Amino acid sequence: MFSIFKNLFKSNSADLSLLIANGASIIDVRTASEFTSGHIKGSINIPLDQIGAQADKFKKNKQIIVCCRSGSRSGQAKQILDAKGFENITNGGSWQNVNQYK
Repeated sequence: MFSIFKNLFKSNSADLSLLIANGASIIDVRTASEFTSGHIKGSINIPLDQIGAQADKFKKNKQIIVCCRSGSRSGQAKQILDAKGFENITNGGSWQNVNQYK
């Protein structure tokens, strides 16, 4: 059971740094009001409840980092996108965590 949560919230900082350096898209899955209160420059806000419906907008061949406030919603977003066949999604955890590598 613990490994499920570990994988849900897992984020490798070395991978994030490399992904960002190589131009990964950053998708912030928080609500619009949360995003407005602070976000990563250049990130795109697609709230978690819309991620599945807007998945077709993502290029399947480009790396994508999903983030949120704590890593929970971004973990859910990764699972949704994985289920739609994406193989290039990384859960970055909190947006502040991802921002330190930007």
